[in-house]
Amino acid sequence: MGAMGGVALTSGGVLLPGTAAASPFAVPTVLLNAETVAGSVLRPFGRHLAYGADSSRAVVVSWQTPAQVTAPYLRFGTVAGEYGEPVPAETRALVSDLAWQKPDHTFSPHLGKAVTQYYLHARLDNLVPGTTYYYVVGHQGYDPVTSGRLGEVATFRTAPATASTTAFSFTAFGDQGVGYNAVATNSLVADLAPRFHLAMGDMSYALNGEGGHPDEDVYDARKWDSFFAQNESIAAEVPWMVALGNHEMEGWYDYHGYSGARARFTMPDNAWDGSTCIYSWRYQNVGLISLDGNDICYNSPSNLDYTEGKQLAWLKAQLARFRGDPTIDFIVVYCHQCTYSTSSSNGAELGAQQKWAPLFDQYQVDLVLNGHNHVYERTDPIRAGKAGKKAAIRSTVDPVKDGTTYITAGGGGEGVNEWVDSKIDDSYDGHVKDATATMRFDDEDGEGHSAKVTWSRVRYRGYSLVTVDVTPAANGSPAQMKVRALTETGTPVDEITVRRS
Repeated sequence: MGAMGGVALTSGGVLLPGTAAASPFAVPTVLLNAETVAGSVLRPFGRHLAYGADSSRAVVVSWQTPAQVTAPYLRFGTVAGEYGEPVPAETRALVSDLAWQKPDHTFSPHLGKAVTQYYLHARLDNLVPGTTYYYVVGHQGYDPVTSGRLGEVATFRTAPATASTTAFSFTAFGDQGVGYNAVATNSLVADLAPRFHLAMGDMSYALNGEGGHPDEDVYDARKWDSFFAQNESIAAEVPWMVALGNHEMEGWYDYHGYSGARARFTMPDNAWDGSTCIYSWRYQNVGLISLDGNDICYNSPSNLDYTEGKQLAWLKAQLARFRGDPTIDFIVVYCHQCTYSTSSSNGAELGAQQKWAPLFDQYQVDLVLNGHNHVYERTDPIRAGKAGKKAAIRSTVDPVKDGTTYITAGGGGEGVNEWVDSKIDDSYDGHVKDATATMRFDDEDGEGHSAKVTWSRVRYRGYSLVTVDVTPAANGSPAQMKVRALTETGTPVDEITVRRS
């Protein structure tokens, strides 16, 4: 992949590789050059939160400004209207040599040939567990507190202490995009009021193409502005924990295409030096791991094995650490590509079956969540490639005895895919149609294969999301996770309970 731009961390004086480009939904519009604008007219937008590795004590607040600002900051406190001293924010200026690229790889003349996007990040550590904080963001010339912009006050809440028995929920989907259906799934997330949300790759679709091919893909970096503006009403108060998809391989930035992601997001940084959005963290009794499926993907191989085995070794160590921790009941892994799927779009990922699934089996991973295919699909619990039991809707599965449950939740908003077998029917709550399905996958040489499978238990073609209700052990009752799928309007699609023996 070729590099055509850069990411400048202006507060730290460090220069990293990077790039960017345009969007019909871009609101507000980021300026196409570095002209100087008074800070008083530059309103922050696109706020989004992330937890640190210890969600009870660390939060990162991120946002954008339409042009460069001086002395960006965050102020926060535990009482509305009472904020402490400004916490300086880091500015990451994402510079693109492309403002817009047409399918024939020419530029749209009215936009020019460059755009700079400004991403701000404020890290907050040593917070109090289980506490609600109020916050505002600003910069020189723009202070929401003194100017009375009370509508710009937002909140976040740290996780309770590890030993807490407070029940909580989280949501997940992949492949959201920008548009009506994406807004609808957002609305459902807001109604569910989760403690955090998992965004499992292919987020904005600024890149139109397979990903990792700047000579073929079409790129519109300003669509990220629309994405963050679209999600701000939720992401400003509910941490969005992201994993990277093939549409985040933006090859105009650097060889692997991840400088854009490094500019936009600040996820926990606890893998190896130089890793991007590969991390582990915990929320109460759940250990969570974000993986980069591009590293093991035969279907879209631009970044295949780019970590040279580092991710696999790190994954094994994290799984061992989580499973050896008596305070962690459940392990949830999330990434973009699907280990198991019967969708016709991208199919299943043989690389994940070969490299990751044996570790999921060894350490009894409870739940694996993916996007990539724009459907909802749940497998029976699987171990060694075979179903451990038939897990009907509203049944209970035991990962210790039965295996790992794999869910594809790629119905976040960007279109809907079909099944490999065009004759197979959807099968979901109130419309159960059990059937032998067909799994399609590519091998190491890019050759396509298919196989009949019996583990495809629930299938739904439509916009949807997953919500997980976690109940820690208390008063003699065991810990459990109730995993549900809902349509964009909240209609039930699926439900299972995960409970370990």
